[in-house]
Amino acid sequence: MKKFLTRAGSGIIYAGVIIGCILGGEISFFILVLLLAILASIEFTKITQGLRSERKWMISLDIATSVALAASTYANLLYLSMALFLIRFIAELYSREDNPLHSLAYSLLTIVYIGGSLSLLLYCGLEISLRLVLAMFAFIWINDTGAYIIGCRFGKHRLFERISPKKSWEGFFGGLGFNIAIACAFCLFCSEWWGLGNNIIFWIGLAIIVTLFSTWGDLVESLMKRTLNLKDSGNMIPGHGGILDRIDSLLAVAPAVAIYMAIWQTFISL
Repeated sequence: MKKFLTRAGSGIIYAGVIIGCILGGEISFFILVLLLAILASIEFTKITQGLRSERKWMISLDIATSVALAASTYANLLYLSMALFLIRFIAELYSREDNPLHSLAYSLLTIVYIGGSLSLLLYCGLEISLRLVLAMFAFIWINDTGAYIIGCRFGKHRLFERISPKKSWEGFFGGLGFNIAIACAFCLFCSEWWGLGNNIIFWIGLAIIVTLFSTWGDLVESLMKRTLNLKDSGNMIPGHGGILDRIDSLLAVAPAVAIYMAIWQTFISL
């Protein structure tokens, strides 16, 4: 019960901060993305390369590049992020690492996986709609809830046993069903509030995209943790693990939704 209450309490606080920052407007949303980029970059660097004092300059470059790329949509920092990226490559010449290619690979993964994905999250919020981002989070959380409920009750067939033994196909389709039902409700009863149109095909498509990539995003992070022999990416959020454990789905969903919106707006009118 104590673990459940801890998990529930921290989950409510986390969700409240997310929702509050999104509804608070562009500046609070930008600060949220910036904070996620900083915390996630530090955490990912810690679990992949360690925060060794002798690598402080390399670590600082990795985190600065990732954060600059994440913020580039709002603050026009794309050129700065590219400059830092170039400096990072050159700096490796002077680092005397035992395996410089290994070090560069993890640096690139930090920048692209975290900075690149969060830059597209920022793009979705600032260039399209903040409520689109809120819908993304809502579908991610609803998918998790639906998958857990149906998976616990009916789960028999493993979805990806090699990576995540507890996930089941029944849970996956349960999350998908929950999301499609909620998408229909959003479209039919409160589409004006969302400001994303009342085309039910659009809403169902968005729900499917979020469900698919939310699941894949979670599996990708599980693959990384399994490779690194870790249960959680950290302990920043009591009962939930690290910040990466909370945004793993988001890091896959944000690029997918950005592409989905570009295709929809190009070929189909909202």
